[in-house]
Amino acid sequence: MAAAVRLALRPRLSAGIATRTPGRAFSSSASRLDFHFDTHHFVQRLEREGLTRAQAEGIMSAMAEVIDESVRNMTSNMVTKAEQEKHQYTQQVDIAQIKSELQLMEKNDLAMLKAENDRLQADMEKLKQRLREEITRTQAGVRLDLNLEKGRMREESSGQELKIKEVDTRIEQEIANLRTAIQVSKATTLQYLVGFVTGCSALLMAYLRFRM
Repeated sequence: MAAAVRLALRPRLSAGIATRTPGRAFSSSASRLDFHFDTHHFVQRLEREGLTRAQAEGIMSAMAEVIDESVRNMTSNMVTKAEQEKHQYTQQVDIAQIKSELQLMEKNDLAMLKAENDRLQADMEKLKQRLREEITRTQAGVRLDLNLEKGRMREESSGQELKIKEVDTRIEQEIANLRTAIQVSKATTLQYLVGFVTGCSALLMAYLRFRM
């Protein structure tokens, strides 16, 4: 192997990438993802630790593969800056569309609520009008019933007054007839008394003449 061998581990992504993590995206430049591994320095260090060059180079190769695999695994979940911007733009468009739909739904809901409120107010006005008409009709019916009852009571009162007057007239007629009968009876009795007294006087005069 060469004295100074340099292994550059670069991820297979273009400049400007971002790691996909839930809820947050982190951007990175290409310089931060360029990994340079000095294999010659690493081999010399292993040899100073007591390993042979073959062992040191074997360990170095294994570690280089592990590091390369780790970098590939790490960069597999990354996206480019263009993809991130596209994703952000798509999200903004979706958010704007959702916002527009929500505003439209809100306007529609407000319009529906206003229409429903207007309909309820119209129904309330109709109900109030029907209630007023019903109250007026009921009051008119009650007044008519009261007037009819008053008329009937007046008619009954007039009938009672007529009956009372008829009874009074009959009583007065009976009293007058009774007075007439009493007067006739008095006159008859007086005639009888006059006749009786006259008869008695005639008998008395006849008796006195007869005695003389």
